[in-house]
Amino acid sequence: MNKLKEECGVFGIYAPDRCEVAATTYYGLFALQHRGQSSCGIVVNDDGLFRTHKDSGLVNDVFTPEVLDSIENGNMALGHCRYGTSGSKGRENAQPVVVDHIKGRMAIAHNGSLVNSYELRTELELKGSIFHTQSDIEVMSYIIIEERLRQPSIEQAVNAAMHRVKGAYSLVVMSPSKMIACRDENGFRPLCYGIRDDGAYIVASESCALGAVGAKFVRDLKPGEILVFNKNGVESITDHCGKACPKLCVFEYVYFARPDSVIDGCCVHDARVRAGRYLAQEHPVDADVVVGVPDSGLDAALGYSRESGIPYAPGLLKNRYIGRTFISPGQKSRENLVRLKLSPIASVIAGKRVVLVDDSIVRGTTCGQIVNLLRAAGAKEVHMRISSPPFKFPCYYGTDVSSKDKLIANRYSQDEIAMVIGVDSLGYLSIENAMKLSGETKEYCNACFTGEYPTATPTENRTGRFDQKLSEKR
Repeated sequence: MNKLKEECGVFGIYAPDRCEVAATTYYGLFALQHRGQSSCGIVVNDDGLFRTHKDSGLVNDVFTPEVLDSIENGNMALGHCRYGTSGSKGRENAQPVVVDHIKGRMAIAHNGSLVNSYELRTELELKGSIFHTQSDIEVMSYIIIEERLRQPSIEQAVNAAMHRVKGAYSLVVMSPSKMIACRDENGFRPLCYGIRDDGAYIVASESCALGAVGAKFVRDLKPGEILVFNKNGVESITDHCGKACPKLCVFEYVYFARPDSVIDGCCVHDARVRAGRYLAQEHPVDADVVVGVPDSGLDAALGYSRESGIPYAPGLLKNRYIGRTFISPGQKSRENLVRLKLSPIASVIAGKRVVLVDDSIVRGTTCGQIVNLLRAAGAKEVHMRISSPPFKFPCYYGTDVSSKDKLIANRYSQDEIAMVIGVDSLGYLSIENAMKLSGETKEYCNACFTGEYPTATPTENRTGRFDQKLSEKR
């Protein structure tokens, strides 16, 4: 659907006794499926014996009842679902990754993207390290193992590795006896933990996964914090806390996260409704109905309706039986794919002046096709309202937009974009109000709007180096 894609979701469980950790992780990943649909995996730790299964595809397809039976029970498990960026969608890039080293065994999974991956990978290759994928997870694995050879424990190895890796990462590491979770110093990506009645600790990218497995939310990890789960309970290591300004990605509230999740103290649904209210204040229009683009535009549309007094109605129906990985045999047209996924409800649209609310415009092709659907259904006018500022710059912290070349807001003015997508008017949320989505002004990462990056950024030639190397090897 030509939307932004999030890299992945992570899930971990540490139980005091042997139990059905594989099934728990399965349900947790199912709740996080919106964060990645290309591949998924689970590693079960049964008293130091690691059982693994991972493959390309959705959680429900990869983990059949037979597969879940094969990895059985244990007292720990680590799970991951991934969206693969261009050139990295194969099974070989699926996580978690299991590594055997001289001091033991480790499983690792993460959400995010390192900005110094090129430098670290080059350093490691010059030492003789061999890489099999383009993923940052291999780089992080090598760095943690190097530090483990010098440090007395796995948590101290992770602590030392955090001095070397830069960028966005919400990371979960599993050893034979411990589970370690950590969040980068800026806190770009969310990570939280909870506890079940049976004493099992759960770590997840979003709080919605805690509820799915019967765990009570405890709190979010602080930016830079390391949590260690073992037989003694939970230990917090804060050596990296306060080293950088917190910069949660604002798109977690706008689009990535599930509406029922609570991230850094703010309900995602409330943030999106608030964005819609701000939009109505900034870009009022005379209209008959407010329609949201499913799914992440619905809450903002509700907020726009409440603030403006224009009635809200479900004017677009989403086909729930076509997933994001749907491929139409012999069909190359994106327009036909949009028609399969979204259908206008003519009785809501025909003869009406429509306010169409969506979360973002990235390349512009999909929203133009949605506008055409409304026009064909008889819309008298279409006024587009976007619950985020114009997306003008690439993101290096875990989305699939690594170049500004195809970003429509980088090539056209707002009036020109309105003409390209065929709307009567276009309004974006201001950067000032985007920074208030939690109800108060906060320092979110807004580099994709402003070009002001919280960290050093990789160069374009470096981002494509790994794909090129693997192509040459093949």
